[in-house]
Order: sequence, then C-alpha cells, then structure tokens
Amino acid sequence: MNLAGTHLTLLIGPTVPVPAPASFAEALDSVEVTQNDERSGFQLTFKVGRGRMDVLDYAQLSSPLLQPFSRVVLLVTFKAMPQVLMDGVITHQQLSPGADPGQGRLTVTGEDVSVMMDLEEKSVEHPAQPEAVIALKIIAGYAQYGLIPTVIPPPTVDIPLPTERVPVQQATDLDYLREMATRFAYVFYVTPGPAPLTNTAYWGPPPRLGLPQKALSVNMGPFTNVLGDVNFQYNSLEPTLIDGKIQDRQTGQDVPVQTRTSTRIPLASQPALQTQAHVRTRRFRQSGLSTVQAYARAQAETDRSTDKVLTATGELDAARYEALLTPRGLVGLRGAGLSYDGFYYVKRVTHLIQRGEYRQRFTLTREGQGAISPMIVP
Repeated sequence: MNLAGTHLTLLIGPTVPVPAPASFAEALDSVEVTQNDERSGFQLTFKVGRGRMDVLDYAQLSSPLLQPFSRVVLLVTFKAMPQVLMDGVITHQQLSPGADPGQGRLTVTGEDVSVMMDLEEKSVEHPAQPEAVIALKIIAGYAQYGLIPTVIPPPTVDIPLPTERVPVQQATDLDYLREMATRFAYVFYVTPGPAPLTNTAYWGPPPRLGLPQKALSVNMGPFTNVLGDVNFQYNSLEPTLIDGKIQDRQTGQDVPVQTRTSTRIPLASQPALQTQAHVRTRRFRQSGLSTVQAYARAQAETDRSTDKVLTATGELDAARYEALLTPRGLVGLRGAGLSYDGFYYVKRVTHLIQRGEYRQRFTLTREGQGAISPMIVP
C-alpha cells in the first residue's frame, strides 16, 4: 500500500507473520494505530464483497489470516527509512455487509503482543526477589513474541526477606507488571521493533531523556507543520503532595511520610507544585510497609500527579511534518507563546493511514507552564 510517498507493508499469519497476499493489500482501505505508554492497539479496515467464487462466505472473512489471535506486523517506510509501527494480535472482528455490492467492510481490531500476557490469572510466589528481578523473570516467559527486556531498577530497592514477607502475584502477568510499576510511578509497555518480529518490553520511569524529535510548529506561517490548532489544557487540581505517617513494619516506630516535589526530570520552568498558590494534599493511609516502601509509594503518587498538569493535543500531516512522531519520548513545540512553548513528553500518537493520506494525532504532557529552553531547534 503506497500513500503520499510512504510505503505500508502488512505481515500477517496465525503463527509466524508473512507478507499479506496481494488481494489483502488491495482490499486494505484504512489503518489506525494508537501507541501510548500503556497498551497500544490497531484497527485494519478491508473492503469486502462476494464474488462468483465466494459461494459460502466472504473470502477475507473465511481466511485464517484474519481470525482472532492471528499476529499482525505493520511496517512503514517513510523517506526510505523502515519502521515497525505495530506488532500485535487480532482480538476483535466486525463485519458490515453494506447495502450495495462492493460496499462491505471487514474491520479487525487488535492489541500489541502484551495482550498475550493478560490471558491467564496466576497465583505465584516470588520469594526474595525485588520488583525489577520479578519483571525480568516475567518478561523472559514470553520470548516467543521476541520480547527484549529493558528494566530500570527503581531508586529504592527493598529486597524482601523470606522470613518477613514473600511477594505473591494474584493477577495476570501484565496486571502484575503494571501493579509493581505503579509503586514507583513507573510504566510498563511493549514497543514494536527495532527489527520485525522483535519487541522491546520496557519497565521503568517514563523516558524523559534523549534527543527530542523534530519540533512541532504552530502559528509560524510557512514553517507551520501542525494541522489546525493545538489545544492546551492546564489542570491545577492534578498536582498532589502526600503528608502522613507510617508505623514501620520492621521497627514498630512511627515515621513521618511526606513529599515536597516531583522526582521527574523537569520539562517546565514553572512546575505546578512549586508555583501554584494552592496544591492538593492527601494523607498517606497505607499500612504494613517498611519506611523505604512507604516513601517510595508516596513519592510515586506525587510523581504521577504531575504527569497530567499540562496536556496538549493536536494533529499532524506526516508529509508536511516530514517525520513520524513517536510516543514515549520528547518533542519540542514552538509558536504557541512563552507559557506553552518548550519540551513535552509524548504520551500518545494515533496514526491514521489511508491511500494518499497519513495523519498523526498526538497527546503531549508535562508538569507545568514555561519553557526550560529559550529556543526550540526545528
């Protein structure tokens, strides 16, 4: 499928994905892929019709390639650079026969391969293993999906002594990985690539380091690459501090538990926690923890609260932007004024692909107003 100088390749198969038959590629009408720092998904829409040879059913519908749990890999070649856009499995099927011949549509929806980690609820003990070790062990169990683990140990490590406690998993592997990540304001997601049929399983803090992507430009005449307006929303009720106390499980002593700021790498010169006249404060009410665990969980709640203070949403034309915007990284934005210019964390990107058209909807976040850099490099 060729569109606006971009080539889309579809690999599909019940076990090992292979290039889709020519009839499937020709029938493919549109593609939608949503990537974010949680679970990502895709939707493929095919034109369907009944020919003389399709006596019993639609050819695409009866094909094993589009059945639930068939694996789908989408490759986008943009400016001669191939990129794995999605590696997932089909989970849902929808047929609209259409009122006229040739107007039918078959839509298959799916999720990235992490959905395979969410099928079986387990009761498993993980004795003497901290969260990072457990994460590595769980990810290793899905090597058949090409998972390459990237696990960042949390800033505080509390190795559970078997004589005191044993971590017990009462959830699916995916839910448990996310439950452990929540304790440190971490995220867990699966990113397709770098090569086809491989995936990177990331367990760690939202990545705010590295080179920013090509800048987003608004209200800059011929340099504008954003379609329409960018919508900014500032929520002053999101930032939250924690204040309370904990009875240390090991010593029995009462210890104060407080947070004062976020430990996220700063992206704003006026973070809400430090510049607002009023900031929400919540009591720390968890019990049965050590001091190290309590401080880690309190800090995690404060860190998470700053992720949603300032949100920017908009849409790009891939040809005008001349790049593919990817989530889970940084991007600069310019032309919106001093309060909203600067660097943002790319939380979500939805790719909308049709013949002759490639649009990208984006959601950006950071902890407050004001740029930390006086100039954004295009």
